[in-house]
Amino acid sequence: MTVTDHARLLEDLRTWCGRDAVVGSELERRALAHDASHYLLQPAAVVRPRSAGDMGNLFRAVSRHGLGLTFRAGGTSLSGQAVTDQVLVDVRRNFREIAVLDGGRRVRVQPGATVRQVNARLAPHGRRLGPDPASESACTVGGVVANNSSGMSCGTQENTYRTLESTVFVLASGTTVDTADPGADRELREREPELHEGLLRLRERVRSDPASVRTIEQQFAMKNTMGYGLNSFLDHDEPVRILEHLLIGSEGTLAFVAEATFRTVEILPHVSTGLLVFPDLAAATRAVPELVAARSATVELLDATSLKVSRRTGLAPRQIMELDVVDHAALLVEYRGGTPEEEQELSAAAARLFPALDLAAPARLTSDPAERATMWTVRKGLYTTVAGNRPSGSNALLEDVVVPVPELGETCEQLTALFDAHGYRDSVIFGHAKDGNVHFMLNEQFDRPDLLARYERFTEEMVSLVLDHHGSLKAEHGTGRNMAPFVRRQYGDELYDVMVELKRLVDPGGLLNPGVILNEDPAVHVRHLKTAPTVEQEVDRCVECGYCEPVCPSKDLTLTPRQRIVGRREIAAAEERGDAPLAARLRAEYDYEGLQTCAVDGMCVTACPVLINTGDLVRRLRAEDPHPVADAGWGAAARVWGATTTGARLGLTVADALPAALPRAATSTARALLGAEHVPQYKDALPAGGAPRPRRRDELAEAVFFPACINSMFGAPGGEGATVSQAFLALCDRAGVHVTVPEGIGSLCCGTPWKSKGLPTGYATISERTLPALWEASRSGKLPVVCDAASCTEGLETMAELAAGSSEHHALRFVDSVEFVADRVLPGLTVSRPVGSIALHPTCSSVHLGITSAFETIARTISDDVVVPAAWGCCAYAGDRGMLHPEFTASATADEAREVNQRRFEAYASLNRTCEQGMTEATGHPYRHVLEHLEQATR
Repeated sequence: MTVTDHARLLEDLRTWCGRDAVVGSELERRALAHDASHYLLQPAAVVRPRSAGDMGNLFRAVSRHGLGLTFRAGGTSLSGQAVTDQVLVDVRRNFREIAVLDGGRRVRVQPGATVRQVNARLAPHGRRLGPDPASESACTVGGVVANNSSGMSCGTQENTYRTLESTVFVLASGTTVDTADPGADRELREREPELHEGLLRLRERVRSDPASVRTIEQQFAMKNTMGYGLNSFLDHDEPVRILEHLLIGSEGTLAFVAEATFRTVEILPHVSTGLLVFPDLAAATRAVPELVAARSATVELLDATSLKVSRRTGLAPRQIMELDVVDHAALLVEYRGGTPEEEQELSAAAARLFPALDLAAPARLTSDPAERATMWTVRKGLYTTVAGNRPSGSNALLEDVVVPVPELGETCEQLTALFDAHGYRDSVIFGHAKDGNVHFMLNEQFDRPDLLARYERFTEEMVSLVLDHHGSLKAEHGTGRNMAPFVRRQYGDELYDVMVELKRLVDPGGLLNPGVILNEDPAVHVRHLKTAPTVEQEVDRCVECGYCEPVCPSKDLTLTPRQRIVGRREIAAAEERGDAPLAARLRAEYDYEGLQTCAVDGMCVTACPVLINTGDLVRRLRAEDPHPVADAGWGAAARVWGATTTGARLGLTVADALPAALPRAATSTARALLGAEHVPQYKDALPAGGAPRPRRRDELAEAVFFPACINSMFGAPGGEGATVSQAFLALCDRAGVHVTVPEGIGSLCCGTPWKSKGLPTGYATISERTLPALWEASRSGKLPVVCDAASCTEGLETMAELAAGSSEHHALRFVDSVEFVADRVLPGLTVSRPVGSIALHPTCSSVHLGITSAFETIARTISDDVVVPAAWGCCAYAGDRGMLHPEFTASATADEAREVNQRRFEAYASLNRTCEQGMTEATGHPYRHVLEHLEQATR
């Protein structure tokens, strides 16, 4: 595409879809090119339509340029079905509505909502979606429908195909059909007569050929996402129903699914789990039919390499850690019941089978959550261990195949032999044994011709192996580009031609996701393979799965953690090619999109399978190139921190007393001169300054109290009530708990402002002052240090950890005030003024510290109506970042604020002052520290 043609395309897209719908940043466009697959194509444009109507306009605009388009939501697909060099359509931002229907028995969802978000809305009703993919935290309903996703326990009975009730879809022609409408088939016939007639013709062609019927019945008796779901021609009669079900697993090649309504399934809350160890794969797979007959909810297979890899983590259960693994294999089994009695009956029946099995170690079932979690670590930790330890510059490939269960053992043994024959070390086989569905992982480096040739040879032999065992080359990950060359081989010429005719009938212009599922290029699976240039430690470990994205506060404004990482890869690749102008442009855009609008909250590490904290990357990049004026200014502030905090407190008080236009104008002018990254913007919603940090000396103290400076600088919303520091001391006094405050508290700080901004001078100054003061106050680490702001508690822990190599201060123990009060103070209190209802906002620090449960415990002590919003997430206030970039916090809090404001609460609570400020601004309701509410309730 020429420069002129590209400019015309972008202008047409802006005209038809709206200027804001077209991504203008070169960095973001390139970052969005990356998904979880091992393919990479750079899209000519990225568009974010807002509605089904916009989608019709988009189709017309793209077709005018003779291009195709590809839909993307979560980007967790593994087979190359969500990448394109044409127009990429991002549906994650604007298609996220969820409507729970019939008391949770049905749910209507747009394609950008994740499975976890939907299940969070269904959980209060005791229901969930049938599909249960392992990527449920990040994969979206659009991808679930597009790939006919299943998972660990849903099999072929509760997958997307079986539980979908109706859809709203948009055809390439722009026609929109709602299959929930009783007249939907008539409407399809009237608006798309050739398509309607063609579906009837294909239905009869398939049904009248006994060989086709036999093939379809055999293939779709298993999990199967290879090619199109031709079983729809056998299962349904009306063309609209046939088409509706053909869309499932069609990977966006037939239509855009704008909305899907599912029949949900009951959550069975009572669970027991067991890990059965066998001498070899053959023995393990022989046991599968009996375990399935015993109504096992899951039967997960792990081969010998899986067990060896899990032992290296040190987290496997004792029966694995103590096992000398040779050819062993294991089955992870689980039994679920709606009542304890139902679960116990199933578990007892299963346990009676165990003595007759060829086990290599004793086995038992347990319902203990900690033991069950340890067993699941063996299964779920495989991806982390293998992918996270792959050689730098290589890609991790996670593939899946399915065979009839009787063929499973021999298939796995032959796959293992293939790994050995081709030199793939540490490749693991695991998966859903009860379905005959196994996954295997291998690491490959595609920028080496010899290794690429090895991968081609391996793939060819693997295809023959699976098809020789009457299996399918794709069970649940989708055909994509990866298996497109082999669709004809799996189904034969006749059914392949049916698929070609179907595509031609539904999408005659080839507009939708060209090259996916059906592709006549026999080498398409080894074209456009992604390489992973060595950049830096955090970047090199990333497998680009996207699990981090839903928890990132900047996901709807700029970049996600995955995109920050691939942005670094794109910069490195441009520099390697010698494209200096592109590298310079990407670096310039990275400053705001990658650095300034990162909250460095570390929530990404809670979701990352290879445990990358992208916040660490951003902090390091900020520290490598600190702004000299900022470093000097914050360094000077650290030296006189007591005066600095007093000045900030008094400044807010003065600003609050003035007409808001005056401080707003002053900060706006300063921001224009010094930059938005360095001067906070004054806002009307900011409170007056708070009270000075309290001082207290108590020789009977059982803890050191570290009142956070932020609670002194920011007063309470509306200027009413005690600060959290005052509330904490009042609660301790009421409960008879003695605490002491360090000498010189006014000049001490946790260091988070300097650490998060990457300003080393001030951080060193404040650390060298704070840690010795706490060491002395805590009697050389004998007393715990209690802080009343969760982010500061975490900051103090980090400060002590960083000092571990140079001083004894790493022995300091830090406890957040919420946890301290829940454990030590709460038993000595009496609630005399309960709260009617309370909305809670946990914080990223409360998650990292593991104190969210203590936070909820306190709230439930004072109220019987406690709500943590399903849309909860980091507020991105991040110290002063919500004042430096107000648009950041506004974006991060939008969904949560919308949910909170659906009803009125008597109280609103969090456990960090700036987070409370961010939520106050977002919702219009005063958020206060939960200890302030507790103090009022126990007066």
